[in-house]
Amino acid sequence: MTDEELPELPRGIALAWGVAANPQRGPKREMSVERIVETAVELADAEGIGAVSMAAVAAKLGFTPMSLYRYVSAKDDLLLLMQEEATGVPPEDVREHEGWRDRLRALFEAQVLIYLRHPWILSLPITGSPITPNSSAWIEAGLEALADTPLSETERLAVALAMTGQARWYGMVIAGYSEQARSTGLTPDEVTAREAALFDRVIAAEEYPHLRRAIDAGVFMDERDPFRFATERLLDGIGMYIDGLAGGREAAPAQEWLGIDPAEIAGDKRYREAQKAVREAEKALRAARKQERQALKDAHERMTRN
Repeated sequence: MTDEELPELPRGIALAWGVAANPQRGPKREMSVERIVETAVELADAEGIGAVSMAAVAAKLGFTPMSLYRYVSAKDDLLLLMQEEATGVPPEDVREHEGWRDRLRALFEAQVLIYLRHPWILSLPITGSPITPNSSAWIEAGLEALADTPLSETERLAVALAMTGQARWYGMVIAGYSEQARSTGLTPDEVTAREAALFDRVIAAEEYPHLRRAIDAGVFMDERDPFRFATERLLDGIGMYIDGLAGGREAAPAQEWLGIDPAEIAGDKRYREAQKAVREAEKALRAARKQERQALKDAHERMTRN
């Protein structure tokens, strides 16, 4: 691909990198993309992402919505820039940790904190790789942490993305619990206790034997963090793979992406109808099996009484 064939940067990405053309005309009072974005982030932090609109941001700044459009021409661009602003760059003290594992763990914890400070980020759709300076800085930090390992460049990126995904999932759950605690007035421990009580009430051993056994074992009241456990085991697995490479083991073979039928992605009507029929059949089968288990239980009780 020649320079002439290179795709033009979308305006949101160009704004993030500071290479978009500035508006020729604008309001007489001072305004900038940075001020608009900072105000939008403050609004989202205080009232949630649903409160953010071009009109709301303009009103908070004391301008008209049309004034904002001279700087940020679309709400999608504003959301991209808000995420970029709230994400920031990785903390410098990550480099003070020794070894790839401690560095990745530090990056993981820093990302989780971002989601707790700005939970609205989690509601923004993922529409592809975030090709922005700060998002790129987080990927760079993950790759730097793995630079001295025998992993290939592709494997390093895969590990960095896995840790980023784990942090997002962890942040999503913790932010959800925090929001529930705020909205109900309960403490996080009380929220957990209520949730455990609800599980205990509706989960029957006949239908969910493994989940029932876990509930009886007290898993939902266990003080140990299951997400931390899973993260450490992920790091364990990466460590074992790295040790194997250092010991002369061959790298893992290339894997293809998960195969998804194009008809499913495109939302083909006939395909959707067939999927719906399958789901209804599976639901009917589950109901029939539940009825069968209940009938067997009733028969057993009758035989015991006799």
